[in-house]
Amino acid sequence: MQRNSTRPRLSVTGDGKNVAGHVGSRMVCDLADELGLTEGLSVAMAPTKQRRRGHDRGRVVVDLAVMLADGGEAISDLAVLRDQPALFGEVASVATAWRTLEAIDEDVLVRIASARAAARRRAWAAGADPGFYVIDFDATLVNSHSEKEGAAPTYKRGFGFHPLMAYLDATTEALAGLLRPGNAGANTAADHVQVLDAALVQLPVDPHEHEVIARTDSAGLSHGFIDACRARSVRFAVGHDLTEPIRTACLSVPKRRWQPAITTDGSDERDDAQVAEITDLVDLSRWPVGTRMIVRREHPHPGAQLTFTDIDGHRFQVFITDLADPDIGYLEALHRGRGRAEKRICDAKDTGLANLPSANFAINHAWLHLVLIAQDLIAWTKLLSLDGELARAEPKRLRYCLLHAAGIITRSGRRTRLRIAAGWPWVDELVTAFTHVHALALAI
Repeated sequence: MQRNSTRPRLSVTGDGKNVAGHVGSRMVCDLADELGLTEGLSVAMAPTKQRRRGHDRGRVVVDLAVMLADGGEAISDLAVLRDQPALFGEVASVATAWRTLEAIDEDVLVRIASARAAARRRAWAAGADPGFYVIDFDATLVNSHSEKEGAAPTYKRGFGFHPLMAYLDATTEALAGLLRPGNAGANTAADHVQVLDAALVQLPVDPHEHEVIARTDSAGLSHGFIDACRARSVRFAVGHDLTEPIRTACLSVPKRRWQPAITTDGSDERDDAQVAEITDLVDLSRWPVGTRMIVRREHPHPGAQLTFTDIDGHRFQVFITDLADPDIGYLEALHRGRGRAEKRICDAKDTGLANLPSANFAINHAWLHLVLIAQDLIAWTKLLSLDGELARAEPKRLRYCLLHAAGIITRSGRRTRLRIAAGWPWVDELVTAFTHVHALALAI
């Protein structure tokens, strides 16, 4: 049988000059520079270095974060940037990157957080401010396949870590994170309060002047966390366990009280799902004044595994909140939106969180903060330089369409020019993104 190949025949040589790959990641580097993140991190890292010569450790931190945003999984993947000095400049060696991570202790993390907050203020001043501030808290499990400091058995019978993360829902920005042993409690109030405080440091708005909402599942249901929210003027919407008294209250709700649930964007009613307020049917005296309880009921979807908490053919979900809005359909849809935090955590694992690099706990905690910076850079890239479908794209698609694009570097006189491959389907979007990033200095 004769085969007709549709691929053009190639004669392969190794004499190409000034060809560059991953050119879109240079735009992420420029974004960090324009927002002052690189300079801020340089100041934060300066006290960790005794000698002036050598690599700026703040720049090393930025390069590591860009490497993670680009899809790198290990410190050695910094070679993607280092092997292209014409595009990325002088990039640190693996050994220098390790020394930089080793130098990051708790005091340095405080200074890094200040640098991130300052860059966030500039990003919001340039147009990233969403005007609506819901902070999602959620934990996840990160498996470890070797004996690493702090790794411990998890509640899912694995072995590794149990980090707690906080994201701003409207922008997908990664506000804060805390690396914890695998056996850390899911509803440890002290951990939630620590991450809450770290997240509030990152917000350019004051909760006393603007409504800020802390949103969690039932892992955040503790007096310590909710009291901390109230003390900081932060509103809360927290999942509640379906205890026997609450199940009884759900079953005693008069039919006239149930009203249709709505979709999370508020555009339509949900099929076969209703909501009701049961504040007057349960005892909430232990919670702060103004606490309300709202319940959603729905039929489990076909094929769903039924549980003993499914009553009268319905599945119930309950949460408490101190939001005063009378539209309980809106409040229930607002709380249900916390599921998007799980997607943010999936993106974090696709941006380095799934591969903690060291046997040392402190280095792995520093790595987690690099993941936060990388996620911020991706979020700011979408908010400030992209439109349409790419402004909503997941990291994997951004890498394919933009960050991993190819180009040619040319020099004419004193000017260096990056010429992106003309036939690439997203060349116009990438050129526009570079233009928007380089114009940020005028917008801030």
